Amino acid sequence: TGYFIHDTLDIIFNHQSRSSWEYLVHHAMAISAFVSLIITGRFLVAAVLLLLVEVSNIFLTVRMLLKMSNVPSPALYEANKYVNLVMYFAFRLAPQAYLTWYFLRHVEVQGQGAFLTANLLLLDAMILMYFSRLLRSDFFPSLRKGAAGRDVDGEKFLID
Repeated sequence: TGYFIHDTLDIIFNHQSRSSWEYLVHHAMAISAFVSLIITGRFLVAAVLLLLVEVSNIFLTVRMLLKMSNVPSPALYEANKYVNLVMYFAFRLAPQAYLTWYFLRHVEVQGQGAFLTANLLLLDAMILMYFSRLLRSDFFPSLRKGAAGRDVDGEKFLID
């Protein structure tokens, strides 16, 4: 929860909230889910599994830093883009899919179970949206959108 609070404050204080509103929504959902899990003491294994999702952030951050620094050797970026893809699948898509399946099959759809299931489904949609952006940007650049939604420097924060 502390990580999400810190990252939210970082986005706000660095004046990136307009271009990163979806990350603020994502963080608000994660904070509310983790607080719910901590207060009730239920589904703590799910919380630990959800934290695995953040492992892929290492490679997403390396990707962003490489793009921002305009590293002269594209080999490092190329290697990271494939590692990033594998890590995104292994630590984001697979755990999220498993938790969604588990909650839809085994958790009562009332009270906290309904709240967490709805939260998971919304996060599923967001993670798939981010994944499609990642694929478009790194593997299918011809499918990228035009200048709409870009920051002043031509790059959208944390997406391109």
